[in-house]
Amino acid sequence: MSGILDLLNSDLGKTIISGVSGQTNQPEDKTSSVLTMALPVLMQAMKRNASTPQGAEGLLGALNNSKHDGSILDNLGGLFSGGVDSSVLDDGSKILGHVLGNKQQNVTNTLGAKSGMDAASVAQILKVAAPILMGVLGKESRQSNVSSQSGLEGLLGGLIKGNSPQQEQSFLESILDADGDGSVIDDVAGMVLGGNKKKSGLGGLLGGLFGNK
Repeated sequence: MSGILDLLNSDLGKTIISGVSGQTNQPEDKTSSVLTMALPVLMQAMKRNASTPQGAEGLLGALNNSKHDGSILDNLGGLFSGGVDSSVLDDGSKILGHVLGNKQQNVTNTLGAKSGMDAASVAQILKVAAPILMGVLGKESRQSNVSSQSGLEGLLGGLIKGNSPQQEQSFLESILDADGDGSVIDDVAGMVLGGNKKKSGLGGLLGGLFGNK
């Protein structure tokens, strides 16, 4: 199984990056940088929440929705031609809300600081990319006949671990939870912004996926 970042390096991924870049009026290199950082973080957040029955049920339900069956990947040219449809952007907002909860602004600020892009543009990129990511996951889950919590964890784990050599995978883990408190953004902010963490304000990011606390 290829990793999610391998997808970004494929012809399909280049089409996604180019399309998202055009939709958000951002340079392709910066768009690629934001997606490269954001997609593994979002997937790791999903994986951690899928480790509980409630979280797994919520994510499986979302992946079984016809909007996330992978068909969005079959006509990316149409998706980006003339601008992404508002229904797709609305779906992206809902997906990000489920994954990031009230920590969404912290996520976009941190990714913006790392990529050199303003947070509003980062938010727009994620809003366009989220339905595409769910389409990738939905397609993979159908091809692998994923219908259980263990199957879902395996799917997400494979897509994350397939990304990179062990050293880079360890780096991803350290970003996600360097201090063991379950908050991705604590640790990303600490590494990117020189260790100025505010745990009380940023903690508990990963507990928000599909209402799982």
